Amino acid sequence: MSELDAHLLIVDDDERIRDLLKKFLMRNGFLVTAARDAAHARRVLSGLDFDLIVLDVMMPGEDGVSLTKSLRQTHSTPIMLLTARGETEHRISGLEAGADDYLAKPFEPKELLLRINAILRRMPETTAQDTAPKILQLGPIRYDIERGEMWQGEELVRLTATESQLMKIFSAQPGEPVSRTKLVEDLGRDRGQAQERAVDVQITRLRRKIEPNPKQPRYLQTVRGAGYMLATD
Repeated sequence: MSELDAHLLIVDDDERIRDLLKKFLMRNGFLVTAARDAAHARRVLSGLDFDLIVLDVMMPGEDGVSLTKSLRQTHSTPIMLLTARGETEHRISGLEAGADDYLAKPFEPKELLLRINAILRRMPETTAQDTAPKILQLGPIRYDIERGEMWQGEELVRLTATESQLMKIFSAQPGEPVSRTKLVEDLGRDRGQAQERAVDVQITRLRRKIEPNPKQPRYLQTVRGAGYMLATD
């Protein structure tokens, strides 16, 4: 996907910030729609599809984390949270709810732009292939490597942009452990323990989608001292 044709939804109750973000992102080539709160965002989402949602956490009524958790039941659209809360536990709660990334206020607009572009680059490209697809079998789950799609029977398993990128990384070298540091780098994140902890959260979320018993993972295994490994059937 080219960033220049991406349609973003900005959700923030502060009109000044909402307008500034909209103008800045439009100047950088995005198509942008804005919503003033969660209820407004739901109405917009009922009629339009977006490539990414930039969502403020602290809003009156339904907050950004609750909205993220709710949207994840029906949408796989990437979500970036904006929050004035800098504490690790609040960042983690956002990731656990289904966000792909977070950015603490105040922030530099250029950093927001870089993070948005990084998320969009992680989205799987869908291209027509004449050759037979390569499939990884994970019990009842099958993962189409070329399409970046995961299926359980006839049902498509919804993956977030980060989960899609993790599957792409693991499926490139099944049976081989990938370190947390390498995962952080491949996901385009800054190095550090906080980001490694964020990767752990993403792994936990992904396990819920592919493991019969996420607490005793069979397919997405932890390799002590080496990281994580995808074990196929």
